[in-house]
Amino acid sequence: MDVRKLQKIAVAALEDIKARDIEVINTTKLSSLFDRIIVASADSARQTKSLARSVQDKVLAAGGTVLGMEGEETGDWIVVDLGDIVVHVMQPAVRSYYNLEELWSARPAARKQAAASR
Repeated sequence: MDVRKLQKIAVAALEDIKARDIEVINTTKLSSLFDRIIVASADSARQTKSLARSVQDKVLAAGGTVLGMEGEETGDWIVVDLGDIVVHVMQPAVRSYYNLEELWSARPAARKQAAASR
């Protein structure tokens, strides 16, 4: 499935269950493992689980493939691996702590400079 179509399906699935602060990061120049990361916030473990299941169900219904899902036990951070796209559904405290947006959005030189200043 085309990565743009897959992205659209995943984002729509997140919006359907009222995910907050959805961010799509293009990683094609940063990693050969996947083309996009989608990060979204949920207010509770129940909502993170519902959001992840929604992504999984909508992608499968559209004929896509879900390679795996991790983190369902606790619901603090669930990762849905769609191959070309990795979806991270996180509760706000976990999202703030790991700050994936900064990690994957920054240029390598900016990451080195930020690490040196810590």
